[in-house]
Amino acid sequence: MPTEIGRLGVWTWLDAFTAPETAAFAQRLEEWGYGTLWIPEAVGRDPFSLIGYLAAQTESLVFATGIANIYARDAMTLKAIHKTLGELAPNRFILGLGVSHQHLVSNVRGHDYKKPLTTMRNHLEAMQSALYMGKEPEQEAPIVLAALRDRMLELAATATRGAHPYLVPPAHTARARQVMGPDAWLCPEQMVLRETDPEKARAIARANLQVYVGLPNYQNNLLQFGFTPQDFEDGGSDHLVDEIVAWGDTDQIRARIQAHWDAGADHVCIQAFRPDGAPGPDEELLADLAPNRN
Repeated sequence: MPTEIGRLGVWTWLDAFTAPETAAFAQRLEEWGYGTLWIPEAVGRDPFSLIGYLAAQTESLVFATGIANIYARDAMTLKAIHKTLGELAPNRFILGLGVSHQHLVSNVRGHDYKKPLTTMRNHLEAMQSALYMGKEPEQEAPIVLAALRDRMLELAATATRGAHPYLVPPAHTARARQVMGPDAWLCPEQMVLRETDPEKARAIARANLQVYVGLPNYQNNLLQFGFTPQDFEDGGSDHLVDEIVAWGDTDQIRARIQAHWDAGADHVCIQAFRPDGAPGPDEELLADLAPNRN
């Protein structure tokens, strides 16, 4: 059977949870009918160890890295991870790969950050040819790429199962679908916040966006969709905040998710910010948006 990711998933940081709390959270998502839990990688837990643990604690939820940094592991190691989790969690694992950002690669990890497209292409080719002598999974786990601009989107469509764009409006989803064609998976992330007061909503949104709005990868992508350099100043303009974070009541948030589907997304993974500004996902909102409750 092919991997079924569902139409709606959840993208969230899990590092603030204990291991049992993380398992309980995944079990709730499974009960609510979400298809996939997307787990990022930065300076916290190893996502692959966590996925192995969570897969053993659940029955049907798919787990994806959103994304794993290709500078963190060589191609042979990534191939072994891909094969191993594909075998141990059949049809429940997606290997999401990305080139990350220069400051994380060079300043934090101590590697030389190279041309993203060439680096990703070379890494995929090296993975394909790498030696692996373990048990083969019955079916290869899908691979997706963190792709934003056209050439990386094309690589995602031709060399992997599809793309997982982050920090994008529905206009990007429409463009990505056009570039990748009808068959590749398109799985954008969408930030959501249930807060109807504009001042409060934008303050919480800016607090969550501050780590992203200054990064060249995201800026260069968003400049293609009507944003200007001024939109990235002072934590992000109202226009930028409103386009990237779907805030408002539940129906307004649903409308933004629907906009991605209408633009060609196969799967939307939502990152639910808490209205009190505290870290962690807003589980009340996730419960209300859950596929099994709509």
